[in-house]
Amino acid sequence: MKIRAWMTSTALALGIWSAGGILEAATQAPSPIPPSPQQVPGHGQNHPQYDSFGQQAASIQALTSVGNDVVYAGSFGLGLFRSEDRGATWTKSGEGVADPFILALAIGKDGAIFAGTFRGGVFRSRDQGRSWQAINSGLKRLEVKALLAAGDGVYAGTSDGVYRLAATDRWSVVTTGLDDILVHALAFSSDGTLFAGTSGKGIVRFKAHSTGWVRQQNALRDHEGMTENFIRVLTIDPQGGIYAGTFDGGVFLSVDGGVTWQPISRSLPNDSIRGILFNSRGLFVATGHGIFKTTDRGRQWVPLNKGLTAMAVQVLIESGAGVLYAGTSDGAFRSDDDGRTWNPINQGLEGADTPAPFRFR
Repeated sequence: MKIRAWMTSTALALGIWSAGGILEAATQAPSPIPPSPQQVPGHGQNHPQYDSFGQQAASIQALTSVGNDVVYAGSFGLGLFRSEDRGATWTKSGEGVADPFILALAIGKDGAIFAGTFRGGVFRSRDQGRSWQAINSGLKRLEVKALLAAGDGVYAGTSDGVYRLAATDRWSVVTTGLDDILVHALAFSSDGTLFAGTSGKGIVRFKAHSTGWVRQQNALRDHEGMTENFIRVLTIDPQGGIYAGTFDGGVFLSVDGGVTWQPISRSLPNDSIRGILFNSRGLFVATGHGIFKTTDRGRQWVPLNKGLTAMAVQVLIESGAGVLYAGTSDGAFRSDDDGRTWNPINQGLEGADTPAPFRFR
């Protein structure tokens, strides 16, 4: 069932319409309500993760890793965290980050860490997360949904299009055509084409020295024949296949550089796509109700949810050591066996009170 119509009306009613689009439910702060008996561990599959003091685990919206052991987590309302032991323990890592609502993380070529926030723009750390500085010169708006470090460049998907960071630490608009458009996802192909997934405009692409963003002429149409223009995730595999994850229309694949697209998620149990990654063992998709894997480009999907007690997955990554990390609305999880089993890794990711990023009227 499509949810976009009621999402729009509900967002307007609650006053959570963000610049360029809806602030989706996936990025709302978790409610700090004490757990009921049905919510504590051992009493159901979808309970929040609580520590021994009754604090709820943070809603993890962004993850990135450095090497084999270091992992950074960005939460929605509790700021940044860093782990040096593959998530076994976490410490706060946000000194200087003015906005605790983290939406994106990326590692630059020089090892610098970038964090994109809901209302504070971009912050950078050059000392392994100990201190952070804002780098917002040139940004028209400070809602940053996506960060991409590609080659020598760093790109930001914002509520006013796509920007590139120059050596002078000033952002400049990549090219014209996305004014006031919310960009959720970015990906670079091997031929130097930059793809952007937008809220309402589908997928657009830009090649160096061209005149502007080009919208895909062939629309993404799902199995019901509906056009999908709300793109949340973009990923490109080593063979050049481009995968697009939508808000509620499943996964699409293009094997011709984005000219044509085919839906590959007819048998996927949930169409709300939050993360896509691939390795030599298959294609993994994070959804609003768990993680799934396919080895035949979507003809069959296998659930990988053993041990996941929070099924609303927000982000999925793989470290250099081949370890999988999942950020959910109620904490983080790690898999050391390619997703077959998951273990919660929330020591240090707890917080009792999360400030609201907006006021209800």
